[in-house]
Amino acid sequence: MRGILAFAGYVPYHRLDRAAITAASGTDAGKGTRAVASYDEDTTTMATEAARLALRPLGDVGRSAPDALWFSTTAPAYVDKTNATVVHAALRLDPGVSALDMNGSVRSAIGALRAAWRGPDTVLVAAADIRTGLPTSADERDGGDAAAAVLVGEGTAEVPVLAELIGSSSLTEEFLDRWRTPGDVRSKQWEERFGETHYVPLGQQGWKLALDDAGIGAEQVSQVIVAGTHSRAVRQVATKVGAGTGGAAEDLAATVGNPGAAQPMLLLAHALERSQPGDVVALVVLADGAEVFLFRVTDALATHVPARPVGAQVVAGRDDLRYLQFLSWNGMVTIEPPRRPEPARASASAAARNEAWKFGFVASRDRSTGTVHMPPARISYQGGALDDMEPVPMADAFGTIVTFTVDRLAYSPSPPIVFAVVDFDPPTEGRLPVELTDLDAADVAIGQRVELTFRRLNRSDGIQNYFWKAKPLRDDT
Repeated sequence: MRGILAFAGYVPYHRLDRAAITAASGTDAGKGTRAVASYDEDTTTMATEAARLALRPLGDVGRSAPDALWFSTTAPAYVDKTNATVVHAALRLDPGVSALDMNGSVRSAIGALRAAWRGPDTVLVAAADIRTGLPTSADERDGGDAAAAVLVGEGTAEVPVLAELIGSSSLTEEFLDRWRTPGDVRSKQWEERFGETHYVPLGQQGWKLALDDAGIGAEQVSQVIVAGTHSRAVRQVATKVGAGTGGAAEDLAATVGNPGAAQPMLLLAHALERSQPGDVVALVVLADGAEVFLFRVTDALATHVPARPVGAQVVAGRDDLRYLQFLSWNGMVTIEPPRRPEPARASASAAARNEAWKFGFVASRDRSTGTVHMPPARISYQGGALDDMEPVPMADAFGTIVTFTVDRLAYSPSPPIVFAVVDFDPPTEGRLPVELTDLDAADVAIGQRVELTFRRLNRSDGIQNYFWKAKPLRDDT
């Protein structure tokens, strides 16, 4: 059976309360919050985190499971260069696993998911998006930042199918609804009623075709997810196709917002985490047409334990982000940085020489003394033979802060920087000074538990300098 073997969503820790927009602008921005990627996150780092969460329940089998990695976003960190190769390196996938970008439009992500069903390979599809707009705009208010990943392939005894595709449909129509020219920071939209007159019939037609393809009636559908960036059309289609079903799935609009290309898979992961064996989950995506998928949950989902459920991440978020800070992180305003030299651009040759450490966070252990070295070393500081080391993957290790410092002088786009010395737990062990993220400097404490997260250290000359940081363990862990 071919189907979904693993899935996960990633929601950034930070939230912007829409009341902060109201207070700053005097316009009514509504209620609730939207998820915000931190200053050291981009679509590549978020896709990496989602993929890590998806593969983690598979254990040692997870890293060898994908034959291909496909990454989709409307906000890539690079053009010309493939962004998926960074995710590939961070996941420590085999060089024989192809890594490809499928970028450009909101529909690209769901297209990648559909294409994953067409071939024999096991494909890890990751999508991430950072959605914003001009200050006080509807896109700024209703957008959100998030990522999701789905592993599609043939089930095995070790990696069973959690949900099978029982029916689908795909409709395409050319009409100008939403667009953004390359380099522009915001999307534009035609008059909403125009898009509505196209999307609603497409959604209804696609829904009927998918039900016919599956050979089931609407009453057999347990949850209906309707995703898309045209909010009025989404609401209309949800009302029309949801009649006679088990009801509409939670859309996370009041807590996360709409994360564009990542929304369909994020909502699918959220729905599957709350489903029971035998449930039928429908996914309807309105983007330059209509894509409809019908999934039946298998018995294997009953024993599947998500690494970090989407609902838990939503609850664990912090909603006190200042509006000016939000604008700064999204490049809408420029604040005065610390008066220190900006970082030099990262070295391509140095990164290539140290790929396993820089991207995969692989340390080394001396075979004779057992000492772990971070970064990897050729000889132990405690003695031993030259080049008698074994690799020690550390990305999934947990640790404890033994001391820390708050640096208010070093350059950072969001000062201050908090550095900590972390002792990692057995069996990896080892000690490392590392930058902390996703916390307030006043909240750091000796003895605090942390985990590792893939982030951007800085950016210079257009080069994204990626590495690993530590963040506090929270209730969603």
